[in-house]
Amino acid sequence: MSILVVGSVALDSIETPFGKKSEILGGSATFFSVAASFFDKVDIIATVGEDFPKSHIKLLADRGIGTDGLLVTKGKTFRWEGKYEYDLNIAHTLATHLNVFKDFSPKIPCDLKDSKFVFLANIDPDLQDSVLSQVNGSKLIACDSMNHWITNKKKSLEKFLHKVDIFLLNDAEARQLSGEANLIKAAKAIVSKGPKAVVIKKGEHGVLYYSKGSHFLAPAYPLDNVYDPTGAGDTFAGGMIGYLSKAGSLDDASIRKSIIYGSILASFVVEDFSMNRLLRTSMDDIGRRYEELKEMTKF
Repeated sequence: MSILVVGSVALDSIETPFGKKSEILGGSATFFSVAASFFDKVDIIATVGEDFPKSHIKLLADRGIGTDGLLVTKGKTFRWEGKYEYDLNIAHTLATHLNVFKDFSPKIPCDLKDSKFVFLANIDPDLQDSVLSQVNGSKLIACDSMNHWITNKKKSLEKFLHKVDIFLLNDAEARQLSGEANLIKAAKAIVSKGPKAVVIKKGEHGVLYYSKGSHFLAPAYPLDNVYDPTGAGDTFAGGMIGYLSKAGSLDDASIRKSIIYGSILASFVVEDFSMNRLLRTSMDDIGRRYEELKEMTKF
């Protein structure tokens, strides 16, 4: 199958209790595509500035990730600066410089309009909707969002959700969008707004999947060391959608298995800054953690 991701490619500056890094590769489309590339071919639609290192583009291309849709635009690359305290579930944004991303208007090349699996990362819901008007006959449409769009573009988001198969968001965003404190009630309320299924990411506490016909709870893979949680959610999505594309099936068993693979990929990315740990990961590493998690949860 073929996977298309539309989102951001960025340069991040991050501080956690375990270190500090400046101008490292980040962005929702980047984390997603690197994770999904373990399973299938991925193409990126995003924009960067003239200052974006060519070595980063080569890194993506060397993994077989299509970069023809990664436009280099006059100006500076999108940058995010953040800090985490010991509660690594909470990111404190220090600065956001949209730069060329401010005027991002995704245009899907003709040869990608028939992509079977489409992931719309965290961008304006009106832009997400415009992307869907450019693709044909997709087998799966999945999307992410964030508190900013829930606060400022809730009507646009809710209108768009009727076109979505799987909607991914974190637990705080699920509570905000639904107005429900209980996550089961929140999941039911969100599905009633239109998407066929919702995936609520709970960080170290795992994942809740909910559709009208199926419910699934998956734990996170337990880790001794977490250095940087940036991009974990997009990495999860990349692992999940990547596996579904490889499997070629959207039955309940495949979706459940894809959620486990998403959790496994996310467990690797948080063990170092940026993509560093993912880039050192092999399919054998992924397979070992899959079997370990399977053994831990067997009863």
